[in-house]
Amino acid sequence: MITFRKAQASDLPAIVAMLADDPLGAAREDASLPLAQGYLNAFNAIDADPNQLLAVAVDGAEVIGTLQVTFLAGLSRKGAWRGQIEAVRVAGHRRSGGIGRLMVEWAIDQCRSRACGLVQLTTDKGRADAHRFYENLGFTGSHIGYKKSL
Repeated sequence: MITFRKAQASDLPAIVAMLADDPLGAAREDASLPLAQGYLNAFNAIDADPNQLLAVAVDGAEVIGTLQVTFLAGLSRKGAWRGQIEAVRVAGHRRSGGIGRLMVEWAIDQCRSRACGLVQLTTDKGRADAHRFYENLGFTGSHIGYKKSL
């Protein structure tokens, strides 16, 4: 049975491995052990922030998925909160089994429980399968996103 929970520090190696397990992630992540201190620092900052939720999907004791939800206060939309879903990943050997859908639906429920008026996400332009996945979940490609590496 698949369950969802807040990530723990002991989940970090599995989370980073999932982030690194695709063509884009392979170029920007380092799953070698011991993990780089930056991952530990980021985890600690996320874990301490009440507006961050780093979550994992688990099947028994195995971490099989991860995502992060950031809860954003804003003045637009009459002061509505937003849920920003990021870094959605499913372990390679468990893809195409509906786990990603369950994870995103769970994340949307977390946003509802925090009274968010909107859920948003971005995905790389090159991830055509991800675009179809999110559209099938009711998301629309209504905006153009920009990023700048620093």
